[in-house]
Amino acid sequence: DGYPVAVVEPPSGDLSATLAAIAGIVAAPTAPRPHVVVGSDTGALAAVVAALEDPEVDALVLAGLPAGAAQAGRALSWEHELEARTTCPVHRNRLSGDLLTRGALADPVPVDWAGRARLDELATPVLALHGEQDEISPLAVAQETYELAPALELHGVADGRHDVLNDKSHRSVAATVVLFLERLRAGAPSTPIVARLAGGPS
Repeated sequence: DGYPVAVVEPPSGDLSATLAAIAGIVAAPTAPRPHVVVGSDTGALAAVVAALEDPEVDALVLAGLPAGAAQAGRALSWEHELEARTTCPVHRNRLSGDLLTRGALADPVPVDWAGRARLDELATPVLALHGEQDEISPLAVAQETYELAPALELHGVADGRHDVLNDKSHRSVAATVVLFLERLRAGAPSTPIVARLAGGPS
């Protein structure tokens, strides 16, 4: 859809490298606005911290925010881990290569990351997407954290697993993200551009 996208390394350690990378990208004079940081899982925590610490961040898209992680500390079989992450066959095949560290879902979330990711202090609009069947971060628990954000738009993804950005409904999720970006560009993130006037599902 013509949006320039920059990718940073997954957060690790003390977050400083990830935050510095984000700051460098959004500070570039050629980076068109709005500057939107997208984060999934612990990347969602890093995105929140980036928005709190950098006024150049205009909005956030958060997916699979860690909250009450049901599997933390308990090793999963690889098949179970794949099932918990996604039901998209293409993405499952990619994950089965060397795209990630197997067993990482059982790693505890660093306490200081969660402590710094104060959603209640955010001044930026937030689009949140979360799988309704996310067993790693159950939606009912995660929703309580998402709802701390003052300017929140939260979507549950039907039958969605933990990685909703790369799950079987990724096209619908991507469309939801694009609609949010279009409203940001129009300067009215909470106002729909296209509104149903009649008809549709009852």
